[in-house]
Amino acid sequence: MKNEITVEAVTENLPQVQSFVEEHLEMAECPLKTQVQLGVVVEEIFVNIAHYAYTPDTGRATVRVELSGEPPGVTIMFLDSGVPYNPLDRPDPDVTLPAEERPIGGLGIYITKKTMDSVSYEYRNGKNILTLRKNL
Repeated sequence: MKNEITVEAVTENLPQVQSFVEEHLEMAECPLKTQVQLGVVVEEIFVNIAHYAYTPDTGRATVRVELSGEPPGVTIMFLDSGVPYNPLDRPDPDVTLPAEERPIGGLGIYITKKTMDSVSYEYRNGKNILTLRKNL
């Protein structure tokens, strides 16, 4: 089974990306709770790429899934050639504030950082590369 998919970075392709990741997680016998968490993270990251990476144009995004045995886990990488942007540089939102008092944005990457075991970013060879790791 192919371990990466490249699609136009538009929200209409989110179901295709989610199905691709889900197939790999099911193959790895990933626990349902973890599959749900990863589904939320995949949606947040892909939608952010679709909305912001190439604005006002569009471009392509690659999602790569790698399963590892020791320790068992899954690594999901998002690659795009959009504007260089490190979402990890953004300060975490103040989640102690009521929702209506919080500025819009930042919650998706915050959820990602809290859900995953590791999150890293690099800009290399003209590409944004966001790597997420979840131990199983």
